[in-house]
Amino acid sequence: MSDFRLLAERYATELTADLLAGRRRPGERLPTSRDYAHRQGIAPSTASRVYAELVRRGVAVGEVGRGTFLRPPGDSAPGGPAGHGLPALPAREMRPDGITDLEVNFCVLPEQAALLAPALARLAADPTALTEAMLRAETRGTPASRAAAAALLARGGWAPEAERLLFAGRGQQALAAVFSALVPPGERIGFEAMTYTMAKGMALRLGLQPVPLAMDAEGLRPDALLAAHRAHPLRLVYLQSELHNPLGTTMPPARRRELAALLQELGIVAVEDAVYAFLAEDSGAPLAALAPEHVVLVDSLSKRVSPGLSLGFLVVPPALRHRLAAALRLGGWTAPGYALACGTAWIEEGSVAELVRRKRQDAQARNALARQVLGEAGLSLRGDPRAYHLWLDLPGGWRAETFVAAAARRRIAVSPAAEFAVGSGHAPDSVRLALAAPPAAALRPALEVLRDLALAGPEAGGVE
Repeated sequence: MSDFRLLAERYATELTADLLAGRRRPGERLPTSRDYAHRQGIAPSTASRVYAELVRRGVAVGEVGRGTFLRPPGDSAPGGPAGHGLPALPAREMRPDGITDLEVNFCVLPEQAALLAPALARLAADPTALTEAMLRAETRGTPASRAAAAALLARGGWAPEAERLLFAGRGQQALAAVFSALVPPGERIGFEAMTYTMAKGMALRLGLQPVPLAMDAEGLRPDALLAAHRAHPLRLVYLQSELHNPLGTTMPPARRRELAALLQELGIVAVEDAVYAFLAEDSGAPLAALAPEHVVLVDSLSKRVSPGLSLGFLVVPPALRHRLAAALRLGGWTAPGYALACGTAWIEEGSVAELVRRKRQDAQARNALARQVLGEAGLSLRGDPRAYHLWLDLPGGWRAETFVAAAARRRIAVSPAAEFAVGSGHAPDSVRLALAAPPAAALRPALEVLRDLALAGPEAGGVE
């Protein structure tokens, strides 16, 4: 490593330490790299390296034409401190008590433990079933688990063939297996310009090159996919066709048909993340139904049931089955036998269907509350009324990072647009509000605080 790189990393580490120690505030705008170079007595090129390293670590975000801003404490960006002996920003799991979390989007209903317990008790009381559950599960599951999963994933007149199913420990592991199996390190993977943070992070961790693809009100634009592939071939495309996270858009049937035809024409494989589709009772057939040889559908029980008791599903083209099964095994991403047995029992006995019914009602009620508190105050909201998340476009004067920092000072966690943006371009001054996690009694007060903060403007926000 060159002396200039070592010097840049040293200064980046010092700035990271200042942020963690509270000597610098999240949302703070750093001086221009030229001014920083002058203050530190270093070359402007070295200062530019410092800022680039801060962005790479997830400690700062650069906005074209506006500068570089420190990020609120949260998960560090992929490719950051790990492996460099550098301090990581505090993980979300290490937040102090008393934070109202509108960042994570998992819902665990108060009554669902009682709903799920009987199947667990029956499994524990059956020595034969329990013994089988303690064995290592195969990637293809069991005949019973394949039949149960096929019934669960069916929608819009489509049902996956049971033999196309593979199982992972959770949906994120299924995505990791697909990315690692189908995209060699250094190759390009297309993403909607705003996308699921963890998917983008996985790609970066695996050494892949995320390529932003333009969107419109109907989702991913086919012309953007075509142009990106013609410029330099894409190895895979990641997309969400139903209740997109974070924007809440749903592709209409015509858009799905257009994309399916394009995937077939270009010979590209897409991975379709369907984890939120269960919230839409009238959900249409997925992209996987229209281009079954060019789409890997990924889903899980994480949202339907819970993140701690989950199971991941993959519906795969037969030509990719062995590659994806090998990736699941080699990555250690296969479903545990106990989770497979529990998930199968919950699906067969109707517990998952009942949870889906209740969570649809819960999501719609929380979404309606947010629209009442924020929308009726004149704030601009985007998203689907059936979803557990909404996109808030901030009033003039607010930057997303500054708003997130001001909310954090009021012990409310929200996600800035930059977390979801693919590429280094300007992210909008918007935030995602995840409505699923807080207790119902805590949600309205938190939304009212955010409403008052947004309307008051950054001058009253308490963040410089």
